[in-house]
Amino acid sequence: MAAYEILIADDHPLFRSALHQALTLGLGPDVRLVEAASIAELEACLAQKTDWDLVLLDLNMPGAYGFSGLVLLRGQYPQIPVVMVSAQEDQAIVARSREFGASGFIPKSSSLETIQQAVRLVLEGELWWPQPSQAAIALSAEAKAASAGLASLTPQQFRVLTMVCDGLLNKQIAYELSVSEATVKAHVTAIFRKLGVRTRTQAALLLQQLESIPAN
Repeated sequence: MAAYEILIADDHPLFRSALHQALTLGLGPDVRLVEAASIAELEACLAQKTDWDLVLLDLNMPGAYGFSGLVLLRGQYPQIPVVMVSAQEDQAIVARSREFGASGFIPKSSSLETIQQAVRLVLEGELWWPQPSQAAIALSAEAKAASAGLASLTPQQFRVLTMVCDGLLNKQIAYELSVSEATVKAHVTAIFRKLGVRTRTQAALLLQQLESIPAN
């Protein structure tokens, strides 16, 4: 059995390769690394196995709106630590990652040694944040509400929500997911109830609260 099993979720093949190299060198040949290039691929991995030791999650992943991927993971798989990885190094982004439940934040400009140190610490149950990020930045009430609502969604409901926000009609969503239109309608009803909204526009606006913009 592998010493550690880690999911690398990033849509850039070169950076996935760099992370793969850093973790193999830092953790030894026994580490098991699985890569996902989208939220859908990440969910497929999690559907097959839920006891991963760590997820390294790119902030801007296909199928996610800003921090919505992190919120989904923390809501559905709270036992798995998540470390955000991003080329955006603004302190508000780092602070938001902490507020939404990440165990750390690794800037993509980090050296291999820094990546290795950060991952080892989180695997040992610690947290890792870039040094200047200690000052807390409070989330807006809207962002907190969005986070709470999204954390209660199932992965399928989250998938439907992102399609709704992309402007797809129920019929189109049903086709994409290979389900009936009635099933999609039931999902939309449940989503609106959990998010406390009444319209698709309101749902889209709520999801935008998790985009990677500076916190208030």
